[in-house]
Amino acid sequence: MNEDPRQHLVLALDVDDLVVALRLARRLRPFFGVAKVGLELFGAAGPETVSALTVEGYRVFCDLKLHDIPTTVRRAANVIGGLGAAFTTVHTQGGADMLRAAVEGMAAGAAAAGVPSPCVLGVTVLTSAAEAPSDELAARTALAAETGCGGVVCAAADLPVVRRVAPRLVTVVPGIRLPGGPTQDQARAATPAAAVAAGAELLVVGRAVTGAADPERAAGELLEEVVRARRERAADPPRGGR
Repeated sequence: MNEDPRQHLVLALDVDDLVVALRLARRLRPFFGVAKVGLELFGAAGPETVSALTVEGYRVFCDLKLHDIPTTVRRAANVIGGLGAAFTTVHTQGGADMLRAAVEGMAAGAAAAGVPSPCVLGVTVLTSAAEAPSDELAARTALAAETGCGGVVCAAADLPVVRRVAPRLVTVVPGIRLPGGPTQDQARAATPAAAVAAGAELLVVGRAVTGAADPERAAGELLEEVVRARRERAADPPRGGR
């Protein structure tokens, strides 16, 4: 992964207006290297969101969590693969055939458009769930690795299992909250320091920054904590780390 700490921070633009999203993206560009486009923003503005954020200098994380029959997923993935996003998501709950269809569709779409194929991230257990049974988590992580996914999305608390099962996968952790901040609907939230110490490579941050009274200040504190945590992790890496 890139050593620029900003490239490990994902700004979740969970709004329903591209103009608003771009304003936030521009304000917070000094602190984030990746921008996440979820269902809300993609539904409001469509594929244009990816190109607009790429122009702003971001790597784009297209978080659409594909989950359908393999043929439908393959066709949708073919379209998404050509958008130029760096990362995209698919539910591991969909099974091996669906995951392979997603990976193959993304690669084919990217090749046809002449852009790099996105890193396909298998969503394991949502961070809004109160629990993630270790056997279920291990099975979904192994499935992501076996079907060609480049990484997984999981809670910080899930990282020991994920890294044991598939240490080479990119680990993406949502539900990041600054110390003392509200967890809202995230049942398994974590601080940036805790997530980095456990082995997270990409931290997805939304409301903790975008909903703050002073977003730039919150983003600055976040970046400082991540830099400090990564320095400490480099001195004492977690088991299963690279």
